[in-house]
Amino acid sequence: MLERIRIVLIGTSHPGNIGAVARAMHNMGLADLRLVAPRCEVITQESISRASGADHLLHSAQVVETLEEAVADATLAVGASARSRTLPWPMLTPRELGGRLSNECRADSARVALVFGREDSGLTNAELQRCHAHVHIPTNADFSSLNLAAAVQVVAYECRLAWLDGQQSAPSESDADTEAELATHEELERYFEHLERTLIAIDFHDPDKPRQLMARLRRLYLRARIEKMEMGILRGVLTATEKAAADKAR
Repeated sequence: MLERIRIVLIGTSHPGNIGAVARAMHNMGLADLRLVAPRCEVITQESISRASGADHLLHSAQVVETLEEAVADATLAVGASARSRTLPWPMLTPRELGGRLSNECRADSARVALVFGREDSGLTNAELQRCHAHVHIPTNADFSSLNLAAAVQVVAYECRLAWLDGQQSAPSESDADTEAELATHEELERYFEHLERTLIAIDFHDPDKPRQLMARLRRLYLRARIEKMEMGILRGVLTATEKAAADKAR
């Protein structure tokens, strides 16, 4: 299970924080680290020092330019958020997230991406809306600021607890074989692009007056946890709708 969990850091500005995250990950048995457009050098004396023996994770970390690249193959993306949002999104505590991981990571193709934002500003609304759910660490309301590595440590600890619990009640091979394969983040993003294009074509959606329509639809479909077969059906519906609209316009 732990091999199917990825830590994603966006726009990290301090190499020491990347090193400390690597240490927190290695403490809890996580090894998949992806860095999105870091604002600092990844391999420095400080990052290696703060990694405290986990610097192999720094050397193996993949550096990409966009969040989409970092989570393209993810079947579940969870964004860490400390702020309330204008559009409510499914919100989990780290303990609740851990409780979901056994089922989420059961299939061989499963990938869970845990996404953490910038030290100074966290994740943007657009980045959070690309996640199925948000995880919020219930800190002291009078002093809620958490160091990046500390936040990763808390969430990674719950991942490890879930893995230890799963060792005592591992699913049978027959159970794993019946698990439906979920659509990946990349497949979902292609669907959202197709959906918006279709809604514009049938005059249901005006991109100049969006009124959060696509954000609300994104929340709906991400909450549904769409399977690959279902995604094929939905894309087929959109294609047929586009064709019918084009025929009617002739």
